[in-house]
Amino acid sequence: MTTQEAKNIRIADYLQSLGYSPVKQQGKSLWYKSPFREETEASFKVNTELNQWYDFGTGKGGNIIALAQELYGSDYVPYLLGKIAEQAPHVRPVSFSFRQQASEPSFQHLKVGELTHPALLRYLQERGINTALAQTECKELHFIHNGKPYFAIGFPNVAGGYEVRNRFFKGCIAPKDISHIRQQGEPRNVCYLFEGFMDYLSFLTIRVKNNPQYSRLTTQDYIILNSVSNLAKVENLLATYVQIGSFLDNDTAGRNACESLRAKFGERLLDKSLYYREYKDLNDYLCGKPLSQSVEPIEQEKQVQSARRMMHPPKKRGLKM
Repeated sequence: MTTQEAKNIRIADYLQSLGYSPVKQQGKSLWYKSPFREETEASFKVNTELNQWYDFGTGKGGNIIALAQELYGSDYVPYLLGKIAEQAPHVRPVSFSFRQQASEPSFQHLKVGELTHPALLRYLQERGINTALAQTECKELHFIHNGKPYFAIGFPNVAGGYEVRNRFFKGCIAPKDISHIRQQGEPRNVCYLFEGFMDYLSFLTIRVKNNPQYSRLTTQDYIILNSVSNLAKVENLLATYVQIGSFLDNDTAGRNACESLRAKFGERLLDKSLYYREYKDLNDYLCGKPLSQSVEPIEQEKQVQSARRMMHPPKKRGLKM
């Protein structure tokens, strides 16, 4: 994707594909609760005529590339173009009519049930995920999106929304937010942090695979960002823990997020990404796909290698987490 191609994408459509919807419209301006932090009043404006944004909380603004800089924590343009290209297949033209929006949401006729569809379970298997674990953490969603029926894996967040994923669709049913998994009983002193729910499921899978009898899945709490742009939302939550294990991605955004947390929490933060430093993320590690084989855009990624390789990573990588 070129810079000009990226700039041709409407910012409002791009934000909608990420799960961010405007709360009001004033003339040619759409107003949002900022995607960069938690807030109760909308302070993020998109000028639909100029295709520019401005965040009154930070004093920053600009075009879609400047937006990507803030969302993905990087100023390296080729990387940002790759992230925009990754999301581009999920961007659809959206018209906002706020009187109708309550009765005609982007996702209609949502039905939530247990995760049982063979195609979804097969997709998880191809990603190396233990399906029994996934069934305890995820839901099966059926919905109408832009007039077309879909079914997908849904991972719930704290605000009642879902991260949505199947082989051909990646998105969010608003509201977009973090996921916080607290264990029952005594409060835990340790929390593990992940960028996306596939990384979280990969961690659970690895733990159980390494030690089925004593997997220690409940010895710590978990926070899943569901986007690195949600980092500011979790800082107060993380402050309540004695130790934080960071399982963020080995890319620019992940490294910047980890450094930001290290500056705030010091030695309480343990960078667990060192265990899979040769891989983009935990799922690539699980699937045996090192950085040299990774392709940035998801639609260009060969969705799976063989299911056998995904289910049986090379033995030399004995990740101890």
